[in-house]
Order: sequence, then structure tokens, then C-alpha cells
Amino acid sequence: MMQQTITAGNSSTDHTQPLVLRILSHIVSYVFHPLFIPAYVTLFMLYIHPSCFAGLSPAEKGRNLASISFNTVLFPGITVLLLKGLNFIQSIFLRTQKDRIIPYIASGTFYFWTFWVLKNQQYPPLMISFMLGVFINAYAALLVNIYMKISMHAIGMGGVLGFFLIIMKTNSMLMTWPLSAALLLTGLVCTARLVVSDHKPREIYAGLALGITCQVVASFFV
Repeated sequence: MMQQTITAGNSSTDHTQPLVLRILSHIVSYVFHPLFIPAYVTLFMLYIHPSCFAGLSPAEKGRNLASISFNTVLFPGITVLLLKGLNFIQSIFLRTQKDRIIPYIASGTFYFWTFWVLKNQQYPPLMISFMLGVFINAYAALLVNIYMKISMHAIGMGGVLGFFLIIMKTNSMLMTWPLSAALLLTGLVCTARLVVSDHKPREIYAGLALGITCQVVASFFV
């Protein structure tokens, strides 16, 4: 019964893997779901980066986090649930390339709106660059989705790596431990996807490359 419960979220789970490994892989996949990545990066910039949001009160930081999270996490998540409720997609897990088309478009729209608001409200350039990268990622993934079911988890973690490399280039903070942590988490997330999804290694590597590239490209426009 316990094994059936764990595998219910993904019908393509590799049953040859130990149960404990599959449980841990599911937990990692849920905690570092690509939907949450913009909120995690915003948390990092608000509370860990020493100068990006310097001078803001705790209340102001909380409002900024809530505003960005609503646009990048809540609204895309609700959109997927609505699509499932209206039977436009087969599963909220977006297991097929067809299921991913509308969510990519919808998420990209929300990401562009967030980028545009940040840009016009004169947010720190690093945050504007990150959100532009997230927007580019969404539509680049939509195009790649025509040819392969690229890993969204890998795209998200690749975006984090690319953005942290950009921060390191600005010399605005010491990035030794953040970049090391991002590399470790990226390895864990990508390994987890290989364990509990039907992704092929090339789809994982392609996601990482796309995530990094889009963030680097965005940095040239901000």
C-alpha cells in the first residue's frame, strides 16, 4: 500500500529503485518544483544578498516577497489547476508535451508581467535581470517542447545556477557558499528526476543548459 501511494504521483516511476530512494526523490522534486524557484531566489535576494534590497524594513521585504510570489507561484499554479478542472490537460503533473503547452504560455505571461512591473518600479537590476531570464526560459522551453519533453526541474535549477554566476560576476557579494549550495541542490534535483520520472539524461542536460543560457542572455539586456 505504501509503495502504491508513493508511485501514484508519477506512473513512470522506476520500480527497480529502493523505496526509500523514491520517497526522498519525490520529496526533493516537490520542494524544488520549478514553480517555487522564483520565490526561493526572491527570498535569497531579499534576506541574504547584502545590498540588493538594503534599507527595506521587514514589512516592506514581506510585501515584496508576497507580490512576486503571487505572480510567479500562485497564479501559474491556479492556472494549472483550472486547466485540469476544465479537462484541457490530463494531469497536473504535466507528464506529456501536449499538457505543457498552455501552462508554458500562461506562466510566461505571468513572468513577463512580473518583469515589466519590476522594471517600471525601478527594482534592483539583478532582480529585473532574473525575472527577464525566467520569462525567456518559459518561452524557450515552449519551443524546445516541440522536439522533446525537456525537464522543467532542470530548467529551474539551471536558472538558479546561471543567476548566481551573474551575481558572482557583479562582485556584489561573496558567492562561494551560495554557488556551492546551488550546485549541490542541482545535482540532487536532477538525480531525483532521473529516479522518479521518465526523463532521459539528455532532457535533464538540455534543461540545465537552457536555464543557464537564458539567465546569461537576460543579463545582457538589463
